Parts: sequence; C-alpha cells; structure tokens
Amino acid sequence: MIRFKLKDIQNLPDKRGIDIQQVGVKDVEVPLIIQRKDSDNQIVSAKATMSVSLPREFRGTHMSRFIEILSKWGQKNLLGVDIEGCLKIIKNKLNAKSARLKFEFKYFLNKEAPVSGLKSPMGYNCSFEGILYNGDYNFILGVEVPVTTLCPCSKEISDYGAHNQRTIVKLNVSYSPEKMVWIEDLIELIEKCGSSPIFPLLKREDEKYVTELAYNNPKFVEDILRDVIAETRKIKEITWFEADCEAFESIHTHSAWAYHQEACNKNQPSL
Repeated sequence: MIRFKLKDIQNLPDKRGIDIQQVGVKDVEVPLIIQRKDSDNQIVSAKATMSVSLPREFRGTHMSRFIEILSKWGQKNLLGVDIEGCLKIIKNKLNAKSARLKFEFKYFLNKEAPVSGLKSPMGYNCSFEGILYNGDYNFILGVEVPVTTLCPCSKEISDYGAHNQRTIVKLNVSYSPEKMVWIEDLIELIEKCGSSPIFPLLKREDEKYVTELAYNNPKFVEDILRDVIAETRKIKEITWFEADCEAFESIHTHSAWAYHQEACNKNQPSL
C-alpha cells in the first residue's frame, strides 16, 4: 500500500509577526476523578479547555494533538490526578512556551436540612486549572457557591420585612502542589459568610429557620467579600486567591458586585 505524506499547513510560516498567547480547544467532555475529603473519590463529567502559546513564526497549532494527549492521559489516570504531568506533555508535543489546562465540573455534596435533617444532593460548580510557563507550574482550585443575602439597608428603613437575594460567591485559590486544600472546606467557608446557606430540600420548619437566620444576619456584598477574604487568609496553605461576590437583586434589574485578589505570600506574584 502506497502512503502519501500529507502537507502540514499548521507548520507553514506566518509573516504577520504576531504571537498568540493562547490557542487550543474548549468544551472537551471527559471523565474526571475528584478526591473527596472524607469518603471515596467522585467521578464527574467535566469540560476541558486546553491551550498553548503560539509563536509568531507558525501559522497554527495542531488541534488534534490536544485531544490525543488528553485521551491517552485519561486512560492512564482518569485525569484529575496530575495536571502538571499532562501539561508537560502538551507543552513538549506542541513545542510551546506555555500551556494551560482547565477542567470545569459539577461537584455534589449531600446537604442536610437545618431542622428536619433531611438530606439531598446539591451540586456546586468547581474547576481545576493548571498553568505551565517557562517551567513554573501554578495550580488554581475554583469553587462557586450560592448563598442567601438580606439587605441591611432594607431591613433598617422598612417597618416590616426586608428584600433578599441569591448571591453567588466565586473563590479561586492557588497553593503548592505538595499541599492540599479541600473543595468541601472552601464551600463551608463561603456558606458561613452569607446571611444564610442555601439548601436543595427544605420542609416548613427548615424554611422558617433559614428565613429567620437571614433576617437576623443581614449583609451587603461588601460584608460577604470581606468575610470571605478574612477566612481565606487563615488557610496557611493558600499562596494566592481571588474572590468574586455577585448578588442578583430582587428589587432591581442590575446586580450588586464586589471583587478582590491578593497574594498571601510575598514571593508569590499575582496570576
């Protein structure tokens, strides 16, 4: 059988003189193993985003190689085990200066209602992201947690009642690969900073409890953000973090929003 060598268009030179910081593939569906804090591992369905830097002298990157590498790595590791190792392969195979790999997934915990004690699963949007640049590796763990907030101003000026919101708090943290920060701990940290946690299943006695809890614990987005910052600073393993708090207003068409990032270690640059 005669084989013909196909022309590699991606490797052709480009004359525009423009480097591309990230080029790759998005929304690649893969299984991902998540190490749980107090029980067996959880296998989740994740979407991967993979990218590399592209020097100005090349017209394009080899998109199929991303899928090929991820497929082979997944067969050995079911992913989620060693993002740094996978990034090194990506970087070498595509002759890139830098490489990124991000997994976005839904992580489930059994939530217990505060009074009835009934349990039901609740999903949280989470992410693992690895960045490899000039041999330096950074890992970022992300969680997105909904909480209830009740407006302190509304409570103060109203004869009765106060408007509340569903507020989404996003927390991304970076830490050394030799350390461990648990998803469960970050979720618990954030839920304690709201006016009240949110639950997937509430009976009447539970609803009464969370309504009164929020009413007695009014908070602006600024309050929640500052509380999240203060609690995150207490986790000595974390070297960098960013927090984002968005309250979806019930009496406005806009949202209230606050954001903060900082390096906890003076030797750790902002990402």
